[in-house]
Amino acid sequence: MDFTFTEEQQAAVEAAKAVFADVAPDGVPSPALTPGAVAEDFDRPLWAKLAASDLLSLVLAEEHGGAGLDAIALCLVLREAAKVLARVPLLEHCATAMAIQAHGSPELAALLPDAGRGTLVLTAAAHGRSGHDPAELAVTARREGAQWTLDGVQTAVPWAYGADWIAVPAHTGEGEAVLAFVPRTAEGLTLAGQVSTSGERLAELALDGVRVPATHLIDTPGAWERLRQLLATGTCALALGLGEGVLAMTSQYTSKREQFGFPVATFQAVAVQAADRYIDLRAMEVTLWQAAWRLDAATGGAGGPLPSAGDVAVAKIWASEGVRRVVQTAQHLHGGFGADTDYPLHRYHAWAKQLELQLGPAAAHEEALGDLLAAHALV
Repeated sequence: MDFTFTEEQQAAVEAAKAVFADVAPDGVPSPALTPGAVAEDFDRPLWAKLAASDLLSLVLAEEHGGAGLDAIALCLVLREAAKVLARVPLLEHCATAMAIQAHGSPELAALLPDAGRGTLVLTAAAHGRSGHDPAELAVTARREGAQWTLDGVQTAVPWAYGADWIAVPAHTGEGEAVLAFVPRTAEGLTLAGQVSTSGERLAELALDGVRVPATHLIDTPGAWERLRQLLATGTCALALGLGEGVLAMTSQYTSKREQFGFPVATFQAVAVQAADRYIDLRAMEVTLWQAAWRLDAATGGAGGPLPSAGDVAVAKIWASEGVRRVVQTAQHLHGGFGADTDYPLHRYHAWAKQLELQLGPAAAHEEALGDLLAAHALV
């Protein structure tokens, strides 16, 4: 089997590296020194560069002006974005666009060309009311003729203030989750400001009798679950990229920092800790690509002994634990310098903690994986 990335996927990586080359992780005020959000909006100039490089249309079909690539290509680009803490809704925008492309009505599909050009921004409400319960249980969807009425609350919606449309999972009381697409300016929709651990502006989204036409709602079985898994896998890609950026910073610092006349990188205790974190990153990487491949394979009709949720759970276990260990070791090996607000490592630490919170505890994913193993015979 050939495990190398395709030429198109590698070209996407090179394009992403070119776009992110000039991005400074400290381009906004430090979250450690800012009482509220570090900025009111995401990085619009960077967003425009991503659009000009066709990276926002990467996963869209040619008929919508895109390159027709897959979840693996998206994760490759997300990994590069996280290395520089790029403040753009790349994951939420592209994942939501993929859901529309796969299951949306012609009215929803009409949004995709503008989404590919970056003139229309998409995001998703995926954290439920508290961040712990399933997101689809936080909102009710009630059908009334040709329209649906939405009521409920979703917390920590990323980039909501800058988005034009928000994908909102909901339940109908009949078991299967639906996915409603709501314009940010819809009557009955209100946003309340929240701030993430990384200092980014989030929103609590409240829906009070918001009416959505049936053409703006996806009721295809499994559509929300597919989007949820894609968002989780993309978050694992962000964790991997951030961890790789942090380990590179740590390698450079310990190679230059001398003690007793020698670079501290030559000390056995330092080398062993760095090596352990390198192993973490490689485990995060292999489980990420397995999960992304399974998502693409499942879309193409290929199956496996376990549902793709099992592969996503394994990736989340390694990402949530691994990104925490990497930044903790980096802080330790940097000493007091790692907490200096004039040095970017503390920003990476804040972003890593935010990603860890988004992914959830490894124990919960281990329990979910155990349930899947119990329910599916591995023969």
